[in-house]
Amino acid sequence: MSSSFEPRGPIDSSRVPRYAGPATFARLPRLDEVGRADVAVVGVPFDTGVSYRPGARFGGNAIREASRLLRPYNPAQDASPFALAQVADAGDIAANPFNINEAVETVEAAARDLLATGARLMTLGGDHTIALPLLRAVADRHGPVALLHFDAHLDTWDTYFGAEYTHGTPFRRAVEEGILDTSALSHVGTRGPLYGKQDLDDDEKLGFGIVTSADVMRRGVDEVVQQLRERIGTRPLYVSIDIDVLDPAHAPGTGTPEAGGLTSRELLEILRGLAGCNLVSADLVEVAPAYDHAEITSVAASHTAYELTTLMARQIAAERG
Repeated sequence: MSSSFEPRGPIDSSRVPRYAGPATFARLPRLDEVGRADVAVVGVPFDTGVSYRPGARFGGNAIREASRLLRPYNPAQDASPFALAQVADAGDIAANPFNINEAVETVEAAARDLLATGARLMTLGGDHTIALPLLRAVADRHGPVALLHFDAHLDTWDTYFGAEYTHGTPFRRAVEEGILDTSALSHVGTRGPLYGKQDLDDDEKLGFGIVTSADVMRRGVDEVVQQLRERIGTRPLYVSIDIDVLDPAHAPGTGTPEAGGLTSRELLEILRGLAGCNLVSADLVEVAPAYDHAEITSVAASHTAYELTTLMARQIAAERG
């Protein structure tokens, strides 16, 4: 790495208490303060696509508040991500809450603009509808991408009440649009009742493999990570995480909770196992703080985003040499 590369990191918590000052992600500088970023943390306060409990529009700011406690050295990955790459908070993408189609277009356009600067995106939702425009923008830059989708649900349904764009349909649309590499698609953490067995049949036809939450429990994190890495290979990878992949004991603050999910430790360890993969961007969605208790969900989400950011920062540093 060039000796002249000196990213601006978080506010020094030994001088300014963590609970003071504006709540940017991990107390990092705003994008307009540094000019450009290698990793842009951006919020999308949009939840018009939900099918049950609303409130994820407030998720991004709840994650930012919880991230005040994050520290600059990540011992699990032996890295100081904010020293390896310039990470900055890019604020929020303001999407129309009354028109889903327009909101999808707005998110896609804003994501394209950020990616055009050379940044990778760490997006904080918002509901899972936003994954589709984000994937469109990423695929425009990298071609069809491999996808790891952490979620209690498949999100490959065709429509809800005739609507094509909802938080339960983004990955069916993405496959139909040819923006996913269908040889490298995996759900992780799925569980719970479905509308019928046809849901699983349709999902398999789209190209998805499934690692259920029970699979993680029985087989263990290391074996699951090995399987995922073999499926991903060296392809450009997008990771999309619905916080309801975690058990409600670990993430009560979400719109469609399902019993029997991953622990926060299992999720973090799986992500750490992706070190060296070609992670080009990621999103973390469906944090609904109105249903949270003691910030359990937003704390788990902030640490999840931190691990993803560390993965990207390490890769950026390695590419710089």
